[in-house]
Amino acid sequence: MKILNKPYYGIYFGKNYYKLLKNNFFNKNFFSKKIILLDINTKKYCLHYFLSKTNLFNKYYIINIFSGEEEKNIYTCKKIWKNLIKLNADRNSIVINLGGGVITDMGGFACSVFKRGLNFINIPTTLLSMIDASIGGKTAINFFSLKNEIGLFNYSKRILIDKNYLKTLSEDEIKSGLSEIIKYGLIYDINLWNLLKIRVFSKIKFLYDKLLYEIIYKSINIKNNIIEKDYKEKGLRKILNFGHTIGHAIESYFIYNLNKRLSHGHSIAIGMICESWISYKMKIIKKTEFEEIYNVLSILYKQIKIYNSDIYKILCFMKHDKKNKNKKIKFSLIKEIGYCLYNLEVDYELIKESIQNNLIYDRK
Repeated sequence: MKILNKPYYGIYFGKNYYKLLKNNFFNKNFFSKKIILLDINTKKYCLHYFLSKTNLFNKYYIINIFSGEEEKNIYTCKKIWKNLIKLNADRNSIVINLGGGVITDMGGFACSVFKRGLNFINIPTTLLSMIDASIGGKTAINFFSLKNEIGLFNYSKRILIDKNYLKTLSEDEIKSGLSEIIKYGLIYDINLWNLLKIRVFSKIKFLYDKLLYEIIYKSINIKNNIIEKDYKEKGLRKILNFGHTIGHAIESYFIYNLNKRLSHGHSIAIGMICESWISYKMKIIKKTEFEEIYNVLSILYKQIKIYNSDIYKILCFMKHDKKNKNKKIKFSLIKEIGYCLYNLEVDYELIKESIQNNLIYDRK
């Protein structure tokens, strides 16, 4: 078992943590009610395993919601709050967010504002939530079709990383998380990038990789090293948004304009291709570096089709990005593989060209 102790929370790796969770956390703290927040998928595939490992509670309550990014909204939050009120949850209650990024993002937000603050812990069940969404203190919901528009910073009390939950995931869900791991390599750690690159070209199945846990641990450690220096995202933490300026816009476009799902990881992978192309065109990185990034990501993630006339809609989503300042779209762009710049302004036409040149689209 490995432990990352941080100022505001502890991240624990391994099955033994369930015992530690009971002895060092639940037995040492009084919680008036223990409430598990999950969606229909984690209830079906993860709840039984979680309860069998924890054996924590004589009595617990469940709040069950529908799954999917489109459920991460104020209406689902209202459902959560209504259930908390019905259960007479108070400030001595605790919520266990058992699920993927939607559950940990929205569960953290719902708890943070309920009675001005409810205790919660995160048990991430997807690769994406293990290495990104459940850690770092960001909680949020989508609003008016805009990603994570309403939210705040608030750390969970504990986080448990158990790779056994990954067995419940499809290959596409694994790939969704893998894209964020690739991002860590590109912005911070060239050795991680090279490790992943070899595995992609060798077609090693990530779920069965003997280095799986080490890669997850390294990814979480990278994110923690960054947020320790910049908790509120005033500077350095913005590099974690590489690929997200265009990626979030594409993800929102698919959900709210096409009524289709494009996974977060797939969207960010496309965003990283487009934003790396921008770096190349701005003469920040070499053509060979862009081609290296493109070749790795294009093996894992299919190109997507959009209409030329819809590029404007994607650009409109980008105008609401939280990094923007004075109506200027701000980017985090890699200077070289393993190092990232932030707060860079990019010409509007160059952004448009990055989408046109790197996505398959119909000229309509």
